Amino acid sequence: MLKKICGFLSGVILLCLAVVAGIMVIPALTGCQNMAVLTGSMEPGIPVGSLISVKETDPQDLAVGDVITYRLSKDTVVTHRITRIDREAGEVTTKGDANEAEDGNPIPYADIVGREVFHVPYLGFVSIYIKTPIGIAAVCGVLVVIILLTFIPEILEAEDPKKDKADNKKESKRTKKNKGEKTK
Repeated sequence: MLKKICGFLSGVILLCLAVVAGIMVIPALTGCQNMAVLTGSMEPGIPVGSLISVKETDPQDLAVGDVITYRLSKDTVVTHRITRIDREAGEVTTKGDANEAEDGNPIPYADIVGREVFHVPYLGFVSIYIKTPIGIAAVCGVLVVIILLTFIPEILEAEDPKKDKADNKKESKRTKKNKGEKTK
């Protein structure tokens, strides 16, 4: 029974890890970039800590209402919704869903990273913290738990001498009974 429970728990943990890894890796294989949402400007639609997957898009394919990510500076990207498009000037105006007013300056097409493909709430926290010492320790802890769940049932069964004696007695009785049946 313990072996089944431990096997089930380790299977659930491995399945969760595989799903998270898939969500983080598969978009990169399809040409998307994953980014973590750090502010509440797009709430409630895209909560703080979401993992957003963005794919490079031809600016001519953008439409009002699309959620895009753009470069504000060399090290800063912002994800907001398009409110207006000026195709002649080659720029878009954006606004965060939770913000009262549109963003101050229009965004030139050249600064647009891409359009949102999907987002997963709270998974951005994982992508942020997994790179920290605490995150690395947490990953190691999960791996240790999986290993323990795999080997604990075997260790406990090997250390139970009463069970071994009981199993030997049952086997001995079966052997005697089988021998008795064959001589009839």
